[in-house]
Amino acid sequence: MYNSSHDFTFAIVKPNAVKAGNTGPILAMINKAGFEITAMRMVKLTRAQASSFYDIHRGEEFFIPLIDYMTSGPVVVMILQHQTGNSVGRFRELMGPTDPSEAPEGTIRKLFAESPRMNAIHGADSKMNAEKESNFFFSGIERFYST
Repeated sequence: MYNSSHDFTFAIVKPNAVKAGNTGPILAMINKAGFEITAMRMVKLTRAQASSFYDIHRGEEFFIPLIDYMTSGPVVVMILQHQTGNSVGRFRELMGPTDPSEAPEGTIRKLFAESPRMNAIHGADSKMNAEKESNFFFSGIERFYST
């Protein structure tokens, strides 16, 4: 289980970005922005896994299309730690807004997103969700933290 004394965030390189061959450039941007990747793996989500992960959105009109999209190909899940702290906030800045047309130049979504739904990357929106989402994909033994 996650040790709350560590500052980190959780991210997913989404199916459209993986399929387009953008995983490497996205990882390079993450590293260049001062993040350390402390856990990472490529997975192909089942419908049951995606439904469980996105359960908070169950009942929303976009829920089924989201599950369809997130199970359409492999994704890269990872835990990130920024060298100066505030990992969640710093990563959300690096990603840019959900809608790539509103994303600032130089953000991941401005460079790699295709649409608001196919927006290349997911990042936790709070420390609590970073913990929950990380625990969904990684056990404690798979995590490495800088001190």
